[in-house]
Amino acid sequence: MMRGRVGSPGTREGPAGNRFSADELLTVALPSPQHMAMVGVAGCAHITAQPLLLHLLMRCPVGRVFLEVLPTLSWRVKLWADTFGGDLYNTVTKYSGSLLLQKKYKDVESSLKIEEVDGLELVRKFSEDMENMLRRKVEAVQNLVEAAEEADLNHEFNESLVFDYYNSVLINERDEKGNFVELGAEFLLESNGHFSNLPVNTSISSVQLPTNVYNKDPDILNGVYMSEALNAVFVENFQRDPTLTWQYFGSATGFFRIYPGIKWTPDENGVITFDCRNRGWYIQAATSPKDIVILVDVSGSMKGLRMTIAKHTITTILDTLGENDFVNIIAYNDYVHYIEPCFKGILVQADRDNREHFKLLVEELMVKGVGVVDQALREAFQILKQFQEAKQGSLCNQAIMLISDGAVEDYEPVFEKYNWPDCKVRVFTYLIGREVSFADRMKWIACNNKGYYTQISTLADTQENVMEYLHVLSRPMVINHDHDIIWTEAYMDSKLLSSQAQSPTLLTTVAMPVFSKKNETRSHGILLGVVGSDVALRELMKLAPRYKLGVHGYAFLNTNNGYILSHPDLRPLYREGKKLKPKPNYNSVDLSEVEWEDQAESLRTAMINRETGTLSMDVKVPMDKGKRVLFLTNDYFFTDISDTPFSLGVVLSRGHGEYILLGNTSVEEGDCKGDEKGGRKEEGSLYSFAEAPSTKCRKHGLHDLLHPDLALASDWIYCITDIDPDHRKLSQLEAVIRFLTRKDPDLECDEELVREVLFDAVVTAPMEAYWTALALNISEESEQLVDMAFLGTRAGVLRSSLFVGSEKVSDRKFLTPEDEASVFTLDRFPLWYRQASEHPAGSFVFNLRWAEGPESAGEPMVVTASTAVAVTVDKKTAIAAAVGVQMKLEFLQRKFWAATRQCSTVDGPCRQSCEDSDLDCFVIDNNGFILISKRSEEMGRFLGEVDGAVMTQLLSMGVFSQVTMYDYQAMCKPSSHHHSAAQPLVSPISAFLTATRWLLQELVLFLLEWSVWGSWYDRGAEAKSVFHHSHKHKKQDQLQPCDTEYPVFVYQPAIQEANGIMECGPCRKVFVVQQIPNSNLLLLVTDPTCDCSIFPPVLQEATEVKYNASVKCDRMRSQKLRRRPDSCHAFHPEENAQDCGGASDTSASLPLLLLPVCAWGLLPQLLR
Repeated sequence: MMRGRVGSPGTREGPAGNRFSADELLTVALPSPQHMAMVGVAGCAHITAQPLLLHLLMRCPVGRVFLEVLPTLSWRVKLWADTFGGDLYNTVTKYSGSLLLQKKYKDVESSLKIEEVDGLELVRKFSEDMENMLRRKVEAVQNLVEAAEEADLNHEFNESLVFDYYNSVLINERDEKGNFVELGAEFLLESNGHFSNLPVNTSISSVQLPTNVYNKDPDILNGVYMSEALNAVFVENFQRDPTLTWQYFGSATGFFRIYPGIKWTPDENGVITFDCRNRGWYIQAATSPKDIVILVDVSGSMKGLRMTIAKHTITTILDTLGENDFVNIIAYNDYVHYIEPCFKGILVQADRDNREHFKLLVEELMVKGVGVVDQALREAFQILKQFQEAKQGSLCNQAIMLISDGAVEDYEPVFEKYNWPDCKVRVFTYLIGREVSFADRMKWIACNNKGYYTQISTLADTQENVMEYLHVLSRPMVINHDHDIIWTEAYMDSKLLSSQAQSPTLLTTVAMPVFSKKNETRSHGILLGVVGSDVALRELMKLAPRYKLGVHGYAFLNTNNGYILSHPDLRPLYREGKKLKPKPNYNSVDLSEVEWEDQAESLRTAMINRETGTLSMDVKVPMDKGKRVLFLTNDYFFTDISDTPFSLGVVLSRGHGEYILLGNTSVEEGDCKGDEKGGRKEEGSLYSFAEAPSTKCRKHGLHDLLHPDLALASDWIYCITDIDPDHRKLSQLEAVIRFLTRKDPDLECDEELVREVLFDAVVTAPMEAYWTALALNISEESEQLVDMAFLGTRAGVLRSSLFVGSEKVSDRKFLTPEDEASVFTLDRFPLWYRQASEHPAGSFVFNLRWAEGPESAGEPMVVTASTAVAVTVDKKTAIAAAVGVQMKLEFLQRKFWAATRQCSTVDGPCRQSCEDSDLDCFVIDNNGFILISKRSEEMGRFLGEVDGAVMTQLLSMGVFSQVTMYDYQAMCKPSSHHHSAAQPLVSPISAFLTATRWLLQELVLFLLEWSVWGSWYDRGAEAKSVFHHSHKHKKQDQLQPCDTEYPVFVYQPAIQEANGIMECGPCRKVFVVQQIPNSNLLLLVTDPTCDCSIFPPVLQEATEVKYNASVKCDRMRSQKLRRRPDSCHAFHPEENAQDCGGASDTSASLPLLLLPVCAWGLLPQLLR
């Protein structure tokens, strides 16, 4: 049973509805034991000890006694809350200087303008700027295409060509005699901030080859020699547009020329697995969108190594697909079955989610029965036909990939019925194994259906043979010389930057195909390769300046498929142990999964359709890693970016987010050039703090910018510093000062933002003197429990001042780039700023932080308190700044315990306080997290974990409300279904089999390394890498993408006080909760002696959203709206369809071949 009362401060009700003043409540007579017996309060007559009031409240049944004494406790709790709140407010206002800052902005209100932001105009301006930037990248790529095609036209193939080039792996390598190795000459490398601080050579490119490509093959040498002509174009492009990053040419033969030149590092196995031909940018540029049905033979003849090669072939094909392609996989033997039954009869988008799902299912394929290919072919043709007629899928190329060790039955009628004479569906055949008996039949199938035939007899052969289908699909485009420009989805190219880069960067690539223009090769449609250039999405988003979007505003990009390209809430990485790793589906996160309040997907639909417009939504915005939530009304403005598949969105929050504050400051030339009184500075130098400029210069803020306590948002672009090498070492603050002193005419800056910086620097300058004077007056007795004061402005100006020595600061990460949540970033304002902006003016937001210094071991904890400074002009209100302090938790505790010793302002110390064992007192914030408790282990935890009974009652009374949030980018542990996972003990036999399996695996690797299945140059190395990867895959993927929901608890400020009683078995528990004024805090007083553990804890933890089989299947099958690429090149009448492949070279002795086959055949038995 629960009973409660909620209300707001005012008069208090006593027994029988009488009203008492505060003084009268202190004199309410306690009932005698005889009186208690008369009213039937059994078991309470023996209580005669001093804390009689508390025992009556906490232990006795509900009755008149409770009604008589509860108001007294409620009043006392209010007194404690008011006393504590008053002391706290006085302290934080004093140390933060918030009242002074508010006054300074008030003083300049007459010179301020507050303008309403035109969201549509803003999004159009950002879009134009982005379009111009991206157009320059396209021009650079077009220059490379022209140069490459011209170089090829003028080059004659030389079979015996001898040519040395800079091999990225071998450069600067020496042999045991100290001489440079072959292809490894001296190559100058210098760290370059424009290229992620990697050591590069900006005067020339270098060439990388995967391990399985021979670096002196005649095709390679001729291609590398021909592409030397690109070096001059690389350099010219970079000089013309210094914002360019990596430029490259990926050859169809497998080499990769990259500018600037860089040293390439092999992986832990000594293998270079990076092959430019299976990168998304290469494949998208080389082919048009495609529908693919993969048919794999799982009959008994495919057992052992053949099945392993077949699985690797499927995986390699899947890696050549992208989000503009559609796919399905059918396994066949005596009958046809879809490896994912949910996808029966359809094609699904080949996004990363579906590709990874298919790969897991392929690993589970088992062989049995007899292969009957004709029914599988019928099923594949029917799917492709249905999708084409329904205007679904890619609506471009269609192909069937047949993977088998042979075809015996009569399959010609299938082609006569479904594909001849037009051959609208190409058929590519992959003969698995060394047996050549069925080679003619497999080749006949391919050649009579405009496809290509290859034989794959080793793992190392797979990559090269699969790539052949891309060359066939590219023929129509090559013959037409259609240089389509493609833009990729977002990706992190960690392979390119290796482990040398500081952190993964999200990129998009612009790419174009390079064709042979030689007349004699026209009908063959020879693709020479693909050129491309990377665009860091972070740099692109800098063209939507943060200061124009308000405290909660942001910009985002999405693709023609509805996937996020850039968004502040996109979380591409997850933590596994101590490492951060890319999520498997990081670049296929749909807009509807981030802006999930858009239930009707109106925003998504409009943006995919390239519309320009606006709509509004009420949204719940998670903060502080999901522990808190803001309720906002957002206005969305959107438009497309011309000549790209991207759309841009800009979000402004209603209220103060609709306005921009403009100060009246000029940056006219000559205002801040020198100072007669302080001494004229040398040309090009900066003023120091000691050398104060003139009054005129101070008026415009230069002197105030030179204060040592001032910093600017390092991620914001005040001035462009990454183009000129002389500017790259400048901080943004140094660049702004050089711009203002006019010492560097080449420096380009955002004058509007610089004006606002100057204005804020002038207005906030008195804060430094205020804080300095305060620090000097701090006595040793106060123990310096306030660490620092800080403020931030809407222009990204950040000031801070220490009240203690730097070595005594409790949380040293605070206000440093290491703690992103506490500083201005490209995506967000600081957490303390965002929280303060949504609380009433003058009210402070308190947050508990765990100090995470190297020697702190998680303690002590610190508290930040912040408040917003709002400015109102002509009835328009904007947030100008936020100011706050960081203090030790110990300070807060002392203030609290002192406040709870008070009975009244007259009586002084009280005989009962929160420090007594009869009371449990908590200070909690507006999201239910404990800041103060008697037990240190409870601080920082959610109240519902500590006392589920009280939290349950507060929820039922409406003091707190529960808000359900969703995370569609979560990672969860998969539910294990492997039999071995249920065996806690390993039997000796199991251990023996495990050891035997390991030995056999090592034997296979040994044979691979000695090229049993490969040619004489180290082809086994790639197979070794593939083998290792396949066996490590399942162990490493501990987490998988999932959807989760989690609760967030929010205090309802209209309820300023509440009390109640709960029946907990043999006892009753009383609680009183009271708002602490001028803060986001509450004081909660409960009874520690009544055990209410019968109530379960209320937890704030995420739970996976489990979908039943039907719903899960429907979600997987659903085809969201997407916009197809504009161009399609499926066929050309001049293409040479008879160029359709031939038998692979085979050379391996039978005894050596049988060994691995037997080993692979034995492995599945040992795995059982």
